[in-house]
Amino acid sequence: MNNLYPIGIQNFKEIREGGYLYIDKTELIHKLANTGKYYFLSRPRRFGKSLLVSTIEAYFLGQKDLFKGLAMETLETEWKEYPVLHLDLNAEKYDSKEMLYGILNETLCKWEDLYGTREGETSLSLRFSGIIQRAAETTGRNVVVLIDEYDKPMLQAIGNEELMDEYRNTLKAFYGVLKSSDQYLRFALLTGVTKFSKVSVFSDLNNLEDISILRDYNNLCGITEKELLHYFHDEIKDLGERNDMTYEEICQKLKLWYDGYHFSSSREGIYNPFSILNVMKSREFGSFWFETGTPTFLVELLKRSSYNLYSLTEEVAFADTLGGIDSMYTNPVPTLYQSGYLTIKGYDKEFRTYNLGFPNREVEDGFTRFLLPYYASIEPGKSSFQIISFVQDVRKGDIDSFMTRLQSFFADIPYELTRQLELHYQNVLFIVFRLLGFYTEVEYHTSSGRIDMVVKTKDYIYIMEFKLNGTAEEAIKQINDKQYALPFASDGRKLIKVGVNFNNNIKGIEKWIIE
Repeated sequence: MNNLYPIGIQNFKEIREGGYLYIDKTELIHKLANTGKYYFLSRPRRFGKSLLVSTIEAYFLGQKDLFKGLAMETLETEWKEYPVLHLDLNAEKYDSKEMLYGILNETLCKWEDLYGTREGETSLSLRFSGIIQRAAETTGRNVVVLIDEYDKPMLQAIGNEELMDEYRNTLKAFYGVLKSSDQYLRFALLTGVTKFSKVSVFSDLNNLEDISILRDYNNLCGITEKELLHYFHDEIKDLGERNDMTYEEICQKLKLWYDGYHFSSSREGIYNPFSILNVMKSREFGSFWFETGTPTFLVELLKRSSYNLYSLTEEVAFADTLGGIDSMYTNPVPTLYQSGYLTIKGYDKEFRTYNLGFPNREVEDGFTRFLLPYYASIEPGKSSFQIISFVQDVRKGDIDSFMTRLQSFFADIPYELTRQLELHYQNVLFIVFRLLGFYTEVEYHTSSGRIDMVVKTKDYIYIMEFKLNGTAEEAIKQINDKQYALPFASDGRKLIKVGVNFNNNIKGIEKWIIE
């Protein structure tokens, strides 16, 4: 059993020399390095991008000993050493233009100590270009450029257009050097969470091959099920014993909570590597990946774009829209996808569209809980208590308590939402019933002006009809007239019908009737 888990360690050399677990991705890395020259890879945070870059660096530095026992050991026969320029933009906080200049200047100075400088190289881009040329000329080998988290400065500048423009112009010129220096380059890889395309930093760098949604590199980062069972067999067995579950039950729970990422049309799912490593180390289940990030900005995007949350479970997108986030303020879906909160769930070959949804229970549960205080009138720290109370109410058949609690969520609706009350009602109901669905069985159907839902517990079946600016009596009448209860006539559980009316004048639930 390998007990050394590289949580937070992103350096390939440290992992290999320290005896930490390493999931062998070197066959794909060898293919990447020997079938192309310029690449871009987008993956969510904490998905192994930095370790990938570090591994590629070790390969091009010819550090053969580090690859002993890995696929690369037999695949590579020459082991040439190349000059490697590795720029990591992940560590800094980019809250001013001086911060970006500082890290670029410091990195260039380090490279200039190795390869020299020229008096006429006055700008960042000219210095970078000169370094690449001299590195190739002095070593006799073309240069490898690795840029990790290329987009970190711009992501931190979102909302500050002046700073965003400053970063965009600086990085556009800096990264553009990779195209003009083609004759001196052996390999280049940029990684990041998002892709600022079209009129942004990639507009001059059109020679990059975007492998982010290619099937061949679907599992370049992350853990496949085959890898999970191979590398963690003993740990999974021990995890089952500690949780009084069989090996098969633990595997199913791991799949439910942490699998489900798809970065291409491939059917092979990817497990979140950060969460898996933490589960194996702690021998406990938890929301490890979700809790390391705060998706506040994503929630603001959803609200700003008047997004209907029901679409989170049934989004459709074209490949070119998934590849960039330049229109994030009107379409938050690409940002949700690239950040790891949505993933590819299916592919339509005829129309070449991707179906999107939550990847797994960790993300869906965490993100939906996080949404609640941003949409409902509730204190952030009390979300979990309210969810537990909802579950307890429906389990014991106390629908009046449930509805009173739900009614309170619509108090103090912000002024800016009063023009979109129907959407606001729908979004709050989506959050509540999605969270309820983790503990009960929930089905819902929507159409213009109304929502009907079915909630099933061990002892009860609730049929609920929601009206907008109608009456609770009309809602109950519709349940009866359309015989919504008929499919459950032979079910032994107690049937409860609930008719609910939302009224725009009071900005919330006006009345409910129970039968």
